[in-house]
Amino acid sequence: MPHSLTSEESTMPSKPVGEYPKTGIDVLVIGTGLAGLTAAIECVRKGHSVRVLERNATINTAGDMYFMGLSATRFFKHWPELAKEYDEISLHNAWIETFKHTGEVVITPKKVADRLKADGLDPKTPPGTFQMRPLIYKMFVRQLERLNIPIEFNRRVVDYFEDEKTGKGGCVTEDGKRYEADVVIAADGVGSKSQKLVGGQVRARSSGRAMWRAAFPIEHLDQNPEVKEFFKMMPGNEPIVRTWLGPSTYALTLTREDVMVWIVNHDVTGTEAESWNHTIDKQEVLDGLDKMPGMEKHKWAPIFKDLVNCTPPDTIINFELLWRNPQPKWCSPGARVIQIGDSAHSYLPASGNGATQAIEDAISLASCLQVGGTENVPDSVRAHIRFRFIRNSCAQKLGFSNAELLQDTDWDKVKLNPRRAAPRLPKWVWEHDPEAYAHENYAQCVKSIKADVPMENETSFPPNYPKGYTYKPWNIEDIMEDMRNGKEIDLGPGDWN
Repeated sequence: MPHSLTSEESTMPSKPVGEYPKTGIDVLVIGTGLAGLTAAIECVRKGHSVRVLERNATINTAGDMYFMGLSATRFFKHWPELAKEYDEISLHNAWIETFKHTGEVVITPKKVADRLKADGLDPKTPPGTFQMRPLIYKMFVRQLERLNIPIEFNRRVVDYFEDEKTGKGGCVTEDGKRYEADVVIAADGVGSKSQKLVGGQVRARSSGRAMWRAAFPIEHLDQNPEVKEFFKMMPGNEPIVRTWLGPSTYALTLTREDVMVWIVNHDVTGTEAESWNHTIDKQEVLDGLDKMPGMEKHKWAPIFKDLVNCTPPDTIINFELLWRNPQPKWCSPGARVIQIGDSAHSYLPASGNGATQAIEDAISLASCLQVGGTENVPDSVRAHIRFRFIRNSCAQKLGFSNAELLQDTDWDKVKLNPRRAAPRLPKWVWEHDPEAYAHENYAQCVKSIKADVPMENETSFPPNYPKGYTYKPWNIEDIMEDMRNGKEIDLGPGDWN
């Protein structure tokens, strides 16, 4: 259920730092995932008029954990309430530890802050942090309520349209009601009905992989003292993320003061679904752990199985991992309907980039619309796509590379350099500021578009993707072929660090 504000909270100030004058642009946001929620919040700050439609009766605040990068969370500085809440729920003083799936310690517990210092980074502004999805979503929902952004629930969108003569985009809900706006933001996720209008739909391909995921109150560990002791927090009640790496599999656990989370990547079993509401019985996991390839001699650590056994009923999700090629188009012909987040580009969970890029999308689009103004909405939408398309293509490819790293760990290399067991989080990802980038490069970007300069030949402003990289269309089939042949995924030229 969504959080309801107390009378004290509802009267709290919600004025952003760096508010912009009214633009007169009417924005309709479809969907309340991270992309849609951020778009609504930032469009208000940028001076646009905002309405939101949500297909369900409430905003879904359930789930476990995901990674949020600094490039996405920088915008909290404009919203004091968000910045304060984010600081309160973040994993300060977190630790990390790495095991083989058998339980053998590979990297002893280390403070994340110490790792950051060793890499020459400021622990106060880390490249990103693991966050609990319920806490993040409730934080965003409270912000929408403080801003009095109107949300209509139970409005399932079945079609999108645009009228280039009137300069309007729109959508139709399943009861036949029509909505119009200067720009419609399709943030309704994978399978958005906007694909028909945009023409960028790509077919999902099975990756052959899925993830068992569970999050539950920490009290459930009380039933097994050994599990409670093993998965305890660090001294001072400091949270810890433990990574477990095995042949063609990996797992993560997160221990917080109030919640226990575990995630296991595995081969498909036939019961998986691309849904956050699809639960299975824990016995399926316990049986499946030892049936994984390569487990004949070296099975999962008994303590990990005991953790699974502590999981309460109706908690474990078996989430199917589907691969999709990069979509060739993100907007309608007249640029009055624009896709953001998973509607435009889906990510594998191992990428650590899905939430980050969804938020970046929303910030970029809100900024472009503000700079362009009410008379130039199509130009603003197309500039936003030019800013985001190649960056997302690179981030998606990096996600596949990270997934391969976790699923096929080279232990000889890890012994020499433990960081080889960690997914890559390069500077070109987390150093980016999508708002500043849009403001600094908007005019030149629009000029290039009007001059018919191809996106891949753009040189009039600096790239927000690996320096030296030249965009070349790629597809899942080529990546799958490389993986089948034991080849390292070819990211392409450029500095990917």
